[in-house]
Amino acid sequence: MTKIGIQETFHLGDGASTTLETGKLAKQADGSVVVTHGNTMLLATIVSKKEINPEVNFLPLTVDYKEKYAAAGRFPGGFFKREARPSEYEILISRLIDRALRPMFPDDYRAETQLLVSLISADRDISPDAYACLAASAALQVSDIPVESPVSEVRVAQIDGKFVINPLRSEIENATLELIVAGTMENVNMVEGEMEEASEETMMEAIKAAHAAIKVQCQAQIELRKKVENEKGTIETREYEGEVNDEELKKDIYEATYQKAYDVAKAGIADKKLRAEKFDAIIDEYIESMTEEEQEEKAGLAKRYYHDIQKEAIRNMVLDTRIRLDGRKLDEIRPIWSEIDYLPAAHGSAIFTRGETQSLTTVTLGSKLDEQVIDGAIIEEKQDFILHYNFPPFSTGEAKRIFSTSRREHGHGNLALRALKPMMPATEDNPYTIRVVSDILESNGSSSMATVCAGTLALMDAGVKFLKPVSGIAMGLIADENSDKYAVLSDILGDEDHLGDMDFKVTGTRDGITACQMDIKVAGLSYKVMGEALAQAKKGRMHILDKMAETIDEPREDYKDFVPRIESLIVAKEFIGAIIGPGGKVIQEIQNETNTTITIEEVGEFGHVDIMSPDKESITAAKERIRLLTTVPEVGEVYKGTVKNVVAFGAFVEILPGKEGLLHISELEWRRVNNVEDVLKEGDKVEVKLIEVDKRSGKLKLSRKALLPKPDKKK
Repeated sequence: MTKIGIQETFHLGDGASTTLETGKLAKQADGSVVVTHGNTMLLATIVSKKEINPEVNFLPLTVDYKEKYAAAGRFPGGFFKREARPSEYEILISRLIDRALRPMFPDDYRAETQLLVSLISADRDISPDAYACLAASAALQVSDIPVESPVSEVRVAQIDGKFVINPLRSEIENATLELIVAGTMENVNMVEGEMEEASEETMMEAIKAAHAAIKVQCQAQIELRKKVENEKGTIETREYEGEVNDEELKKDIYEATYQKAYDVAKAGIADKKLRAEKFDAIIDEYIESMTEEEQEEKAGLAKRYYHDIQKEAIRNMVLDTRIRLDGRKLDEIRPIWSEIDYLPAAHGSAIFTRGETQSLTTVTLGSKLDEQVIDGAIIEEKQDFILHYNFPPFSTGEAKRIFSTSRREHGHGNLALRALKPMMPATEDNPYTIRVVSDILESNGSSSMATVCAGTLALMDAGVKFLKPVSGIAMGLIADENSDKYAVLSDILGDEDHLGDMDFKVTGTRDGITACQMDIKVAGLSYKVMGEALAQAKKGRMHILDKMAETIDEPREDYKDFVPRIESLIVAKEFIGAIIGPGGKVIQEIQNETNTTITIEEVGEFGHVDIMSPDKESITAAKERIRLLTTVPEVGEVYKGTVKNVVAFGAFVEILPGKEGLLHISELEWRRVNNVEDVLKEGDKVEVKLIEVDKRSGKLKLSRKALLPKPDKKK
């Protein structure tokens, strides 16, 4: 007997239906929902502890997205044949869910919470990531865990000039814009994606189209919760113990520190460490004025209250004076300097420094053998453009243990990759696999945008035919919820990111946007303010591009002398086997003897052959060897061949690599020859003429006597 849970179904435009179902699977979780769209199914579960650790001053929320290989009828790769640590793709989707959901929890909710989203059935043409946040939020909605409102995400793509919600994977290939947008019924709170030089207006229209679809999905979650309550009774939101407060202490600290914090903020101190010392000295002075007993009991609480007071003072100072923490105007960019070719042995390198944020970026050029293989449950592909972002602890003056690559590093690297990818040259103009590595040496705001700028400079320094320079800028916002006062900030500091209401990163060329990432921390951000932020970002982007152009404004004309060169050949598909040889014998011999690296890729009816070597002569030698292997013998042509085998009726002569013909005994000489070995022996070099190709068998008929003078019969 098939058990049916509680279901809610909705449609988006003319698309297929999407169903939310609860009460059938994973019923011991606090909340669980299965989202079904076509043959794609996602199971989301959430569990939150009842006990709260009073020592924790943040929400310990863990979000994990996992794709089961069985969902797509595949085996996992590797020795153990089971799902192991998350792939970069799964980490990025986990981050998207987290960034959309985390703002929905109450500020004082501190219970350890775990949210798991699993792909349990997969349609190869449906992108499951577009439905992952919907599943996660729906699981929260049918639980008793306190959240403010449902949230959801959709993918919006511009295809043939039209906005398509949650397009098929096959359709995305033709998209000129692709965004993941998250939001509630009322507001958008997260955007991330890439574009082919879209205008600010086009991006805004895409966000609006996505928000309309998000509202439908949020309403579906509300209806599902109502159905659960109708069947099982009202879902009572759990009670929890929030922060313990001392209102008298809070008031006293405010009176003692607010104006001092305001004055430090107003002083315009550009140095991050010095500014932090000035702010810290205020609360240290207050705590020192307390008795030892009060310090032991209330020092932690005092620091928490001061943190909020400091934040309020800084925000008010910016709104009052229109001047920022480091003394800049709202739209002013920090000082920029950059340098290329800093590392003499790297294929390409650049330093980009903006204020107290610095990236040292390298570019390495490789062959197709260096491509990144993606072997996921859904996505199977090779990537010839790779970008890695590293954020060591010393970049912020800290000493921490270094573990595996953090989720933040994956996220920032992916954003920079999206920003640069639209400007990468086509394969015919770039035969290389390219790896860009950004090492952040200093950080005080927007190191991912520094990576974009340094990446552009390093690619041009390497001689990559980069189409147009790309720069990036991080925008911030401070808005007063009790009035209509707000300030849009260009090139934000780390402190401004922390205390502000928005982190909006925008990258692009002089002609349009290539990527963006936006996290909004305040409800009710209007499209008017968002549009103003985009316009201000464009102005800042142009300023940064101007500064970058002072260092290098177009790619080098040629690669550096020590960079391996790649030359390509196109051969008929039928010759691929001859080039490779039995067990790879032929291609290995060519590589060893010419000191080259050769890769062959089958593309339609042709073979795409790349020959890579730092030595031009080596490439020429390899090309000649391949040319001989792929040459079609022509009747009437003369060849210098090698005798491979002697038989009673003639000799078999190899006229081209892998191509032998019969030199019949009657074609050896004009005179009668009784024994072939009287004229030729195995291994001899001999010039022959191709006189015939058998139409049926393709066998070659050779002649030696056709090249000899015909004897005069009179003599």
